[in-house]
Amino acid sequence: MNAVGIDVSKGKSMVAVLRPLGVVVAKPFEVNHTASELGELARFLKSLDGETKVVMEHTGRYYEPVAQVIHAQGLLVSAVNPLLIREYGGNSLRRVKTDKADSKKMARYGLDNWAELREYTPMDTIRYELKTLNRQFHLASKNRTACSNNLIALLDQSFPGVRDWFDSPVREDGSQKWVDFARAFWHVDCVRSRSHTAFVERYQRWCKSHRYNFRLEKAEEIYRQSSEMIALVPKSNTTKLLVQEAASQLLNLSRMVEVLRAEMNRLAAQLPEYSIVMSMYGVGKSFGPQLMAEIGDIRRFAGKQSLVAFAGVDPMVNQSGMKASRSNKSSKRGSPLLRKTLFNVMSCLLQNAPPDEPVFQFLDRKRAEGKPYYVYMTAGANKFLRIYFGKVRDHLAALDMPPPDDASALPQ
Repeated sequence: MNAVGIDVSKGKSMVAVLRPLGVVVAKPFEVNHTASELGELARFLKSLDGETKVVMEHTGRYYEPVAQVIHAQGLLVSAVNPLLIREYGGNSLRRVKTDKADSKKMARYGLDNWAELREYTPMDTIRYELKTLNRQFHLASKNRTACSNNLIALLDQSFPGVRDWFDSPVREDGSQKWVDFARAFWHVDCVRSRSHTAFVERYQRWCKSHRYNFRLEKAEEIYRQSSEMIALVPKSNTTKLLVQEAASQLLNLSRMVEVLRAEMNRLAAQLPEYSIVMSMYGVGKSFGPQLMAEIGDIRRFAGKQSLVAFAGVDPMVNQSGMKASRSNKSSKRGSPLLRKTLFNVMSCLLQNAPPDEPVFQFLDRKRAEGKPYYVYMTAGANKFLRIYFGKVRDHLAALDMPPPDDASALPQ
């Protein structure tokens, strides 16, 4: 048996091959992530006598080209959580951190856990694209929040209170009424320097051009409150530049978020579990694709406990001797984006309070028992995932769908 440890980095990897009893088949050597060198590596590993298993860390996206090429050659590849490799004992008091040492450590881990190594399964093209879109969606949403806070801070100096006047939701094209208003009326003097009649007419034309509903009461309220406001910066070209550019930046990011949201929903609708996931309470066109993107193919999990552990919402056991802690923190060792989506789903359940929904009944019972907020929210996410696993698994089984063919499912 040959255990191959591959320490993957950007553009290149360090490879070591060991056998039981410390026999070194190949000292650590470097391989670049090119088609020719990875192909040569796969042929070398296939030429070894005995069974061969390849171990590498599941870090970012750097490992995927290596794993896909080797897996396509019929070798067993296991992508291991980096935390397991880090906590695996090196059997040495010395603290050594080099690529060569790490590749040998992974090979030793493969030998010690030979029977438990789980085979790497490449995602099909749709799931691969959906996960990539989800990462970009969360990045754009984070930047949109930062830009929104920046615009509000600028308006607090030139036109305080603008954000509080409009509560219109975000449109499908990403536009918002308060942002469009700030671009047109970027300073308080843009309103109060006009007469009442002139502003009302200007505001009505603005609403018509941007397809917003016009209400005379709203125009009068804006004009009345503007006369009492105190601007901290003058009405100048610099102020106009800062506010309008910040508003434009926010609008562009908001449009990007909505485009990504629509594309994620389009891709997710092509997956077999889409109808089941979307039927679950609290899951809509935004949270549903996010869940499917981060969870992936449910058949890759051995059971519901594995899915709960992957999300990091499982309580850690803390027992030693006579000590047995009854209140433990969640592991938080899984996907942070999945936990964020689950938290949003739980918040939706609490806000709407559907009386016949089992997850909400569980949340409400834990809340009534006096459990802290994050405790019952995490427990609710745990129960939601167990229900998710059961429903999706049974649905795929009813469709009699075999696992995807790995070789043909590689992203092109």
